Amino acid sequence: MAPTTAGKAVPKDRFPTLFATLKTQTYHDPSTRGPGSHTIRTIAWNPTGHLIATGSSDRTLRIWNPEKPQVKNSTELRGHTGSIERVAWNPTKEAELASVSNDGTCRFWDVRSKTCIASVSLGGEGLTIGWASDGSLALVGRKDDFLVPIYLTPEAPPTAGNVLRQPLQTNQTLFNPVGPPSTLLLTTGDGCVKVCSWPPVPPPATGAVNGLSPHHGTRAVSHSRSSTPAPQSISPSLPLLHTLQAHTSACVSLALSPTSRYLAIGGSDALISLYDTYDWICRRTLSSLSGSVKSVSFSWDGSYVIGGSDEGTGFDIAHVETGETVARIETTAPAPCLSWHPNGKYWIAYSGDSGGLKIVGAAGGGM
Repeated sequence: MAPTTAGKAVPKDRFPTLFATLKTQTYHDPSTRGPGSHTIRTIAWNPTGHLIATGSSDRTLRIWNPEKPQVKNSTELRGHTGSIERVAWNPTKEAELASVSNDGTCRFWDVRSKTCIASVSLGGEGLTIGWASDGSLALVGRKDDFLVPIYLTPEAPPTAGNVLRQPLQTNQTLFNPVGPPSTLLLTTGDGCVKVCSWPPVPPPATGAVNGLSPHHGTRAVSHSRSSTPAPQSISPSLPLLHTLQAHTSACVSLALSPTSRYLAIGGSDALISLYDTYDWICRRTLSSLSGSVKSVSFSWDGSYVIGGSDEGTGFDIAHVETGETVARIETTAPAPCLSWHPNGKYWIAYSGDSGGLKIVGAAGGGM
């Protein structure tokens, strides 16, 4: 379900004064098994902004109500046996969450009933996940640079399709923002973002018989969807539409503005590049971070952008159209995971400081 944005956009000249009034709320997780909130590896708001999920390296997966910071009002989801690398909400369902772990599974949760509704074996350690905007597909990236499409239909449980072999490290994927999946963006380890069409092109017929799994070397017996990635000798390919030469080193993170006008690309060179999606030209580059840009996020109106790094402290809020810094949030530790509220509020959730998840704006203010 698409969020209903009811907020009022704040212009650049008024933003610094109003944003300074926002107060920060801390969400402390007593069950966290690691030291401080630096163990939080992933943050995601649900489509309406009424819930926020956090996943940690110590297997803690928790759903918070941002307006009720006490842990008794949150929900812990248990089942993963390894670090939780990425969480993502179904864009069409406010209570369905997917979590990817290095335990080799992608789990789907109904957060209302606090139950895992499906667990899909990935054939390798999970790293990232991207939902199609219509909720019909979740594409999981493995640490060994294979992509695993997981198909979701009302008639059947989530099932994994044929894995896609990638020639380079793929840190994040992003589908077209409206309708069924037709375009896919992928970050690569050589500093590029590949713009590809979806669905993949099937492998040649000669590779369809008695193939070998790229990961396990198991013989292929069927090309039907199953709970594990279907094995094959030649991976399906993604037709390439365009290549963005975005950074001098690996591209790490991606975000599309809510208006779809700009694509933010975070690199391991500590830069954020802003591309105009009309002509795929880089309009400006932001250079305020100290290390690899692990996450990028746009405000609900697309006017402002932030990036999170695992080096240095604090992060800037930049005006998208000018690149000017309009505010800064100081932290005592690096904040690699951050995300704007999706629905009419200039709240920012981030990890990094001691105490746990923090949300700027959740404790009040005049914005």
